[in-house]
Order: sequence, then C-alpha cells, then structure tokens
Amino acid sequence: MRAQLDSYFGVLTEAGATRSTDRYQRALERCLERLRDVMPIVGLRNPKIGRPDLTWNYCGPFDWVVSFQSGQLWLALQLTGEPIFLNAARARRPIFRQILQNRHARDHDLGFQFSLSCVADWLMTSSPEARELGLRAAEALLARFHEEGQYLQAWNPRTTHGGSRAEFVAGRVIADTMQNLALLYWAHQETGHADFRDAALAHAATTARHLVRSDGTSYHTFVFDTVSGAPLRGETHQGFADESCWSRGQAWMIHGFAQCALTTGDKEALDIARRLAAKAEALMGQDPVPVWDYCITEDTPAYRDSSAGAIMAAGVYIIASLTTGAEAARWNAFGDRLLDGLLTTCDLTTNPAAHGLLDHGAAHVKAGFTDTMLPYGDYYFMEALMRSLGHTQFFW
Repeated sequence: MRAQLDSYFGVLTEAGATRSTDRYQRALERCLERLRDVMPIVGLRNPKIGRPDLTWNYCGPFDWVVSFQSGQLWLALQLTGEPIFLNAARARRPIFRQILQNRHARDHDLGFQFSLSCVADWLMTSSPEARELGLRAAEALLARFHEEGQYLQAWNPRTTHGGSRAEFVAGRVIADTMQNLALLYWAHQETGHADFRDAALAHAATTARHLVRSDGTSYHTFVFDTVSGAPLRGETHQGFADESCWSRGQAWMIHGFAQCALTTGDKEALDIARRLAAKAEALMGQDPVPVWDYCITEDTPAYRDSSAGAIMAAGVYIIASLTTGAEAARWNAFGDRLLDGLLTTCDLTTNPAAHGLLDHGAAHVKAGFTDTMLPYGDYYFMEALMRSLGHTQFFW
C-alpha cells in the first residue's frame, strides 16, 4: 500500500529516490479551497497585509503587491480549470490598466505586477489585450534602464501620493528587482527585440557584481553615481543594517537568479543562485523558518518571515530542476525542509477563520509590520508547493 501511495503522491528525484509529497499535495488542495472560500469576501480587492484577526487590509490601486492575489487565482485556474478562478483573475485587469496610465505608479515592480496578471492571462488564455498590456509594461520597465551604470532604477523620485524622495532613490537598485526581470525576458521572447533581453542580462550582471557579497550574503540595496554610473556603496532599506543580510532580499535573489538560469541557460546565474541558497541554508541553522535578517544581534527581536521561506523554497526547487543526481536531491531536500517548516509553524489553511494561507510574515520590521499574513508569502507558498510536486508551468 505504501508503495502504491508513493507512486501516486511521490516525485522521483534525479538520484533515483522517491520523495513523499502527499503532505504538499494536501496543502495545495487546502490553498485552493481557501481561495474559493474567501472569494466572496475579497471580491475585486487585493490583499496587502494581514490584520490581527487574520482578515486582510487591502491595496490601493497602485500598490506593488496588487498582483499577488491575481497570481494565486491564475495558478488555481491552471490546477483546476474552474471558470470561477478565470473570472476573478480577469476582472482585475482594470487595475493594471490604471498602473500604465499613471507615470508615478510605474517603477521596477512592473515585473511583479504584470507577470502575475497580464502575462499570466496571455499564457493561459491567449488574450491579445493581456499581451498588449504586458508588452506596454515591459517597455515601461525597459525605460528605467540606466546605461552608464547598467542597472534598472528601483523606486521613483515622486510617489503616487505626491511625496518626494528624490535624494534617497537616486541611483539606487534593490535585490527585489531580480524577480522583475522575468517581464523583460518574456517581452524578448514575444517580440524578438534584443533590448529587453540585454537590459535584463546587464542588470543581473550588475546585481551579481555589487549586491552579492563574496561570502554569499547580499545587500538589500546598492547606490550608484547617477551621472557616471560608478558604484558607491551598499545599504539596506528593510534589513537590520547595511552590512547585514535581509532574508527576503536573499530569497528574492535566489529565485531571481535561478529563474534567469532557467530562462536563459546562463550557468553563471545558476552558480550565483546556488551560492546564495547555500549561504542562506547555513545561516538558518536548525531554524524551521528564516529569521527576518540573518545578522541580527542578540538584543534584536527575532521575528520570522514566512514570505522569505516561501520565496526561497520556490527558488530552491528551480535550482533542483537545473541540476542532476545528488546535487538535485540536495536542493529538493532543502526545498522540502523549507516547506515543512512553513507547514509546521505558519500554515493557516487548516484555520477556517483565516483569509490567507501563511502566518508569521515580516513585511517591514523597522516600520513595525511583523508577524502577519502577506499576499506575496501566500503566492510563493502556492508556487513552491506546485514546484515540489513537479509542476513546471509558471508565469515568470
């Protein structure tokens, strides 16, 4: 009987061993059920951050996290084929049109916003309008490329609310942007225009050179001279300190470089993803879920960040898919360890009162947003569960 279950619920690794994945299949099914259950509550709104009662606070129209509910709905459609998920995902399209109509809303996060909405729609349904919106977003992202420094500018000098932060954002790149490069690679595949690919490759090379430290840790942000493009200094925005290692930034880059390797076949990108993942594994020690920053001091609260664990798990499974033999088994085991940690300590899918999937996310510790549900944690949790089970079709 056990052998029969393994053949149904197991995934055969390159090393020839069968991983028992029935726990992950059941968790994924609970995620789908949660999405169905909260659909009448969420409606056309998009979760931003959890409340203490495990309900959601919702996004404004231009929030960088506005697409993660959409991404979950497109994954659910892929898994089930149920029209309810298609309708709920596509009904959000006006939000993304609005982003393209407001220049202050268009920044480096266009990749997050449009890969998990319009690109997903195009890949799933061949909608010409979705493709057009995705390409317009890719063109806006490409316009942020700084030729002298060979990077994509992160934030805008003026926010959608009218506030100015020009001095802070000038010449600044951030770890998160590695995850946004997928939009440029997709646009290159769709159009054949080399500028999209070349900007993505250049930004990845700049990130590897300046944000990835020699010991395998990473900066959250790096600042360049805005005129010459000369590298100036590494800093943090959400991490503990400039020279510390913010765990979600490390996770963004693990997934981002792994995804670059998957898309382009670039072996150097795969090697960087391996180094970042191995360092994160070492820094975690025996912890089931990453701490929000791997370099905090003893007198600093050790908040966990389930979103970092989910993002990293999805990225580690990509690494496993690009390696063979014992190495693939090693990365699958690390991915399984991360998922097991999330399921043991953060899983909300068995709590009927919760509107999200994961607890104990750290959105921005210095701003006081800790120990909460996060929509990006939920999206990557679903992606990681699917990758653990052998699914290979995603929107990046």
